[in-house]
Amino acid sequence: MVAVSLERVQVLGQIDAEPRFKPSTTTVADIVTKEALEFVVLLHRTFNGRRKDLLARRQELQQRLDSGEATLDFLPETRAIREDPTWQGPPLAPGLVNRSTEITGPPLRNMLINALNADVNTYMTDFEDSLAPTWENITYGQVNLYDLIRSRADFAVGSKQYQLRDRFERLATLLVRPRGWHMVDKHVLVDDEPISASILDFGLYFFHNAAKLVEVGKGPYFYLPKMEHHLEAKLWNDIFNVAQDYIGMRRGTVRATVLIETLPASFQMDEIIWQLRQHSAGLNCGRWDYIFSTIKKLRGQSQHVLPDRDQVTMTSPFMDAYVKSLIRTCHRRGVHAMGGMAAQIPIKDDPAANEAALAKVRADKIRELQNGHDGSWVAHPALVPICNEVFRNMGTPNQIHVVPEVHIGARDLVNTSISGGRVTIAGIRQNLDIGLQYMEAWLRGSGCVPINNLMEDAATAEVSRCQLHQWVRHRVKLADTGENVTPDLVRGLLRERTDALARASRAGSSNKFALAAKYLEPEITAERFTDFLTTLLYDEIVTPTNASKSRL
Repeated sequence: MVAVSLERVQVLGQIDAEPRFKPSTTTVADIVTKEALEFVVLLHRTFNGRRKDLLARRQELQQRLDSGEATLDFLPETRAIREDPTWQGPPLAPGLVNRSTEITGPPLRNMLINALNADVNTYMTDFEDSLAPTWENITYGQVNLYDLIRSRADFAVGSKQYQLRDRFERLATLLVRPRGWHMVDKHVLVDDEPISASILDFGLYFFHNAAKLVEVGKGPYFYLPKMEHHLEAKLWNDIFNVAQDYIGMRRGTVRATVLIETLPASFQMDEIIWQLRQHSAGLNCGRWDYIFSTIKKLRGQSQHVLPDRDQVTMTSPFMDAYVKSLIRTCHRRGVHAMGGMAAQIPIKDDPAANEAALAKVRADKIRELQNGHDGSWVAHPALVPICNEVFRNMGTPNQIHVVPEVHIGARDLVNTSISGGRVTIAGIRQNLDIGLQYMEAWLRGSGCVPINNLMEDAATAEVSRCQLHQWVRHRVKLADTGENVTPDLVRGLLRERTDALARASRAGSSNKFALAAKYLEPEITAERFTDFLTTLLYDEIVTPTNASKSRL
């Protein structure tokens, strides 16, 4: 075991001594232990420099795209990896053969239980886009997973009982999504800088649960978000190797599915699988983040302006190309190609509207099945029967054996033309509503927000924010009014929507719509562009206390 000094490590978040969920006795102090911190700090000190270098490369690429010095294309230096037909990913891991219906959600205790009580094969629990990273949310998320894996997550709120329907090992296979490489956590300082949020989330979960997950035959498994380059996947692979060596686990036990949710990553899918080697569990179509990334990367180019978000569907040329390329790449390498999110939630007071929404979900899942996906995501247990019904038609646990004969080129991946696409005043208002409502909820600690009968997360709010920025930047002409989208037009509508939402807020005078609007306004009037809303807003939810420095 490597000796790790904690001399220059500070935990600034509260470590409670009392359990929150009875009858569990697990506390945050049981998770943020000296031994766990030694492991996490070792990973951070070893790999954080590389993480920061890779983030700098992202910025360099963006600057070259903005100036016209670069275009996105397949990498010439990795041609041999792409063109070699012989290499394969690893054999499918225990519990990850059939992933036909995968449910997702944040690691809140009630949501964990509801998700695992659904008739699903796999469950991705999320420390990233659907969780506002308050210290409380992050640490109790770890507490909840610790108890869940040991089949002791049951609890009560008043008269309402939450109980797992069976032992954990007999339920869906669990995958955990840590925060992306771009995020830090200011509640833990290592050598006077905030710790990598990715390493903190991964490290605490792995240290406490990896051996137990192997014991029950399901893991440890992960989802990896927001990567833009295959060397970012290599960084994860190196962390997996060091982590497994540290606890004496066989290399290759960890498996990770990568979300292809950035435009640059779609040109490096073979390379990403290659870099993860024996740890690869396939790729996933992170559709909303992919739209966000496409706008972000191409925001300076007027020929890539997208219409109202409702018109940017999975049949849009650039989205269809990305999906088909992902499926072919994965199946050619013998790993899963997972479909995207169905974000609809039940419309309880309108049966006709509810049936129309469910029909839309069914059509979307049928399209994914026919394209060749091995499974798909849902955000709500009510959608599980639809996904199960559709993907049962595979007839096999997956369809990895089917390698589509499609040939996608670089131009196909950036073909953002949408026939009949229109930008409208209604589209502006919709984006303002979604952006404001999500940001306001996030500032109050909630990262998974029902808006207009959809379960919105950071990715969908990002699409709204980026579209408004793009329309103002290029002075797009509105199809319904004939006027151009200007900073003054958007600023006026922002104030109108902020006032209306604040008046209607269930939070009353405690609502944070004015604060959300303050951060949103310069982003959508093209005065600035921040890479991520979550990093823009993060300091508002940091609550350092110095309470636990003495406990290390």
